[in-house]
Amino acid sequence: MSEKCIVALDAGTTSVRAIAFAGDSLQPLHVAQREFTQHYPQDGWVEHDGEEIWAAAQQVLREVGDFARSSGRKIAALGITNQRETVLLWERASGRLLHRAIVWQDRRTADTCAQLRKSGCQQQVRATTGLLLDPYFTATKLSWLLEHTGSRQRAQQGEVLAGTIDSFLLWRLTGGSSFATDVTNASRTMLFSLADLDWSDEMLELHNVPRQCLPRPQPCAADFGVTDVFGGSAVPVGALIGDQQAAAVGQACLDQGECKATYGTGCFVISQAGRAPPTPGAGLLATVGYQVADQVRYAVEGSIFIAGSTVKWLRDKAGLIADAAASETIAAAVACDGVYLVPAFAGLGAPHWNPKARAAIVGINQDTSAAQIVRAALEGVALQSVDLAGAFAQSGISLARLRVDGGMAANNLFVQMLADYLALPVERPRSFETTAAGAAFVAGLQVGCFAGLADMRGLWQADRRFDPVLAEAERKRHLAGWQRAVAAVLGHAGQ
Repeated sequence: MSEKCIVALDAGTTSVRAIAFAGDSLQPLHVAQREFTQHYPQDGWVEHDGEEIWAAAQQVLREVGDFARSSGRKIAALGITNQRETVLLWERASGRLLHRAIVWQDRRTADTCAQLRKSGCQQQVRATTGLLLDPYFTATKLSWLLEHTGSRQRAQQGEVLAGTIDSFLLWRLTGGSSFATDVTNASRTMLFSLADLDWSDEMLELHNVPRQCLPRPQPCAADFGVTDVFGGSAVPVGALIGDQQAAAVGQACLDQGECKATYGTGCFVISQAGRAPPTPGAGLLATVGYQVADQVRYAVEGSIFIAGSTVKWLRDKAGLIADAAASETIAAAVACDGVYLVPAFAGLGAPHWNPKARAAIVGINQDTSAAQIVRAALEGVALQSVDLAGAFAQSGISLARLRVDGGMAANNLFVQMLADYLALPVERPRSFETTAAGAAFVAGLQVGCFAGLADMRGLWQADRRFDPVLAEAERKRHLAGWQRAVAAVLGHAGQ
């Protein structure tokens, strides 16, 4: 009898990856990855080509399928995890995309959100969806797409479909037979009722989005159809789950108060909040943590728009490092000496929520070196995390420890900065593939590879724990300088 494996398709912001995991231990067996193009049509606009994402998804899944066959393994299930909030529009009959995807980082609807806030809609949006009126979320992007493609009437008739990346990939993978999403992705659209776990009539009306064009929200583990993308026998799609919620599952952060932070393109901190929709303080979001069968858990989330993208900027635009790994060596050799880099390249997320803010380097003089700017970039991401922790504390959520993952978590200097500035122990897992592992685990639950969510605790393994070593006086000095730098950025943005 052949060994089982579970495949996770991780459709991120800059690349699509497929990972085969062992069906019992969740150990990564094979990884296939394809990057895709980032389009910036105007300042603050970010788009992806949906066909390029689809082509990349097929390529990586077929590569993993070839690996499974060559190693004598049977693919038991496919789980899909994805960048959230990003939205696509396509024709039901032909599958033709009507526009490039509008990405979660895109700020084109900032004025629309400002007008809605001015009209007094913020409280209703917050109470229903757990979110804030911000262009980060899907609703205003989708309304813009419907308007600018002239397809709102066709959407009302069900001829045009809209969805986040999970829905689009599922629809393509199943040959158009399955049009669904899960509650974690739906809860990020600003169209979804946290209490009802369904689309909200009030939010659909507010944003002028027809229900007929939207996928059916389901639990994260469900029968989402089958796909023949691997060749040979059809494989069940057993899971859809947003990338940050998948990472929380993959980090075994399953119960109230357990918290993880993912440092990928952006940084997303999720703390599980129990069985009822939470009411977090200003700057934080309420969202669905996961749903497996009738077991629903909500979460509080803080979002930083730019984290690993700061390192990418150092490499690709500023030309200060040759590769991401070099940032650790370069930054370790210097002190910042009062230099701060506020990485607001796509606005500031929690707790400030200012879409007009832009990145700035503060405190430079003629002696400032390139290495100091590199260090300031790493520190800027870590210091943003302190702002988030403060917002959590104000909401009554005191962090006892933090589990981290994502590309930046490989940087020992950066993780030590986190521990020092947060004054908390920070735990790093042995495998960084926590997002994909979370999706694979949920898919495995659906097909019976695992007995229950508690199994994830036995599968999680620690690599290293970072304890704070920075003197408290020095920590306070850095935090004060950071707050002055953020104030300068917000002042320049008109806040």
